[in-house]
Amino acid sequence: MNKLWDVNDFLKIQDYKVDSKIINKHCIPYKGTTTLAFIFQEGMVIAVDSRASAGSYIASQNVHKVIRINKYLIGTMAGGASDCYFWEKKMGLYAKSYELKNDKRISVSAASMFLSNCVYQYKGRGLSLGSMVCGYDGDKPLIYYVDNDGKRISGSLFSVGSGSTIAYGVLNESYKFDLNKDEALELGKKAIWHATHRDAYSGGNVNLYFMDKNGWDHVGTFDVDKFNK
Repeated sequence: MNKLWDVNDFLKIQDYKVDSKIINKHCIPYKGTTTLAFIFQEGMVIAVDSRASAGSYIASQNVHKVIRINKYLIGTMAGGASDCYFWEKKMGLYAKSYELKNDKRISVSAASMFLSNCVYQYKGRGLSLGSMVCGYDGDKPLIYYVDNDGKRISGSLFSVGSGSTIAYGVLNESYKFDLNKDEALELGKKAIWHATHRDAYSGGNVNLYFMDKNGWDHVGTFDVDKFNK
């Protein structure tokens, strides 16, 4: 008698097929959005698109995909909007509690570790989250990528979401550590713009942030449809 097909076998095959196609196995680019962050000589640039989609339906063009934790710490959103918002707000509450108890702000490393530990407890239960936790510890800029499996990776340049492969192409061509502030901001904006014009799940506006040891600054919101006009 033939063995009945087990749903777990199907899931294993599906996982294998997906894993075999991953370009960067550490940062899976299957969350419908485009976000990026990178460190350069004068500070850090964070840029995100603003489209929210539900399958093939565009639910909104005006989602602000940056969670402001404090003046020196922010998180980006890629994946399920509710998952990202809930867990990053939980990280924000923990950061505030830490600051009140210890009379100093939480480190970027500790905040990202808290987020990683929280979501790891729900690994395999359907969470969808790919966040970059960006901030300053004293004079040191730091970026940590945290995903729904609890994976936590530090680095100087990340892009997350379905449009990240396109954004990486722009960043790899023009990024260098010794960019000046204007060049870095333009590069972040340009990378998101290209992603929105090639990825169906990215679009709307570019929300652009600059951060240095004095904290973050929201540079502006830019309509991607007006970039080339």
